[in-house]
Amino acid sequence: MASTNDINDVAAGCAALAICESLLLALTELKVLDDSDARGILEDAAATHRGVEGGAPDAVVHQQAAHMIEHIISVRLASPRR
Repeated sequence: MASTNDINDVAAGCAALAICESLLLALTELKVLDDSDARGILEDAAATHRGVEGGAPDAVVHQQAAHMIEHIISVRLASPRR
């Protein structure tokens, strides 16, 4: 079973991701950002994670983070607004 610290770390990551995703959606709905701006923000974030060297101790975590961000780009920005 995962430790309490591991669970808290995962929960914190999930909360942060949900908050950021909601903020980007709200900012685009309010026309503060357009879809291309939101896409650019997400693409920059994914590129940052993709740029972590393969030998880094947490490289797998960064690769998975990039994958998750790219999924948000493909699903959230490609679908109609809620």
